[in-house]
Amino acid sequence: MQVGPELSESSPAPRERPGWRHLAAGAVEYVLARRLAPAEQMEAAGWLNSPEEAELFWRQPPADQRHGLTAARLVARERPERRDLIRAALLHDVGKGRSGLGLWGRTRAALAERRRWKPSPRTEEYLRHGEAGAGELAAAGAEGMVVGYARAHHGPRPPEIPPGDWEVLLRADRPLPKKPPPARGEPETGRGR
Repeated sequence: MQVGPELSESSPAPRERPGWRHLAAGAVEYVLARRLAPAEQMEAAGWLNSPEEAELFWRQPPADQRHGLTAARLVARERPERRDLIRAALLHDVGKGRSGLGLWGRTRAALAERRRWKPSPRTEEYLRHGEAGAGELAAAGAEGMVVGYARAHHGPRPPEIPPGDWEVLLRADRPLPKKPPPARGEPETGRGR
């Protein structure tokens, strides 16, 4: 990160609002997502610490479950010893499940946010999914890293998340990787879309 007079290395770096390309990729990801296969369900379940966390994860639409698992796998490849980071990636979007918005509702929410339109109550709930999910994760007993990343993942880095951890989580929170990461122990070759 380039450090200017207004930012120090320890300052939270602001996160840009998602661009149109990110929003379009997220819509494509939502449409193309398939339910987790039984082996993927077992993999995700292995990262969940309680029945309350499991309820939060499994109430998500398949696209959000798949996005969380993909993000968790990317973090696990980079920081396999950091269960807290892997879990933060897996669970960061659980607050979206409360709104019940499908593709068109999510599209309207993205447009409302970018155009600064007054959102409907359901859209507002979706747009505040980070805060809602963080509250639910805290109530479920999740560790601070998991709660903190869920709360802040669309904003600037909070001081309690170290810059290196934040960067790992942000890299993992991208829609549609060119090639999905393999499950733990699965070879890297031979997997295509």
